[in-house]
Parts: sequence; C-alpha cells; structure tokens
Amino acid sequence: MTEQAAPYMSHPRILVHAVMPGKPGSPPFRIVEIDGQVVGEAKAVTDVLEAAAAYGITIHDLDDPDQVRWVGGDKFTWATH
Repeated sequence: MTEQAAPYMSHPRILVHAVMPGKPGSPPFRIVEIDGQVVGEAKAVTDVLEAAAAYGITIHDLDDPDQVRWVGGDKFTWATH
C-alpha cells in the first residue's frame, strides 16, 4: 500500500483566524498569528502581507497552505455571516 494512513497537515508560520465582529461602528477583523504568537488584527489581506513582511516573511502565494493557513474562510473572507 502506497498511501499514508494520515493526511498531510502543513504547519505554516502564518495563521489567520476566522472573522470576528468589530466593535459597533468598527469593521470586522481577523486575528493574525506568526510562529504561534498573536501579532495583530487584519482588516484586509494587505494587513496580513504587512504583518508577514514585518517579521521578514515573504508570501508568494496566499493560497499555499504551507505558507498561510486561513481559518473560517479564505483570503477573500472579511465579513461576518
């Protein structure tokens, strides 16, 4: 048998959590973690890229699960349902 029993699970340096509702009058946001540490809030995909750059991480593909893990949506999900 050539298949593995467990699926491959990547461990990217950047984790973007699900969308959180902002305070009244504020836009929703997503919490960003880098290397297991919360580094801030992102209100748009550019905020994720800026946070990564501040930590010396260059992201070439936002859809690559080895670079970024998106929880509760993808790079286009920035509103609560």
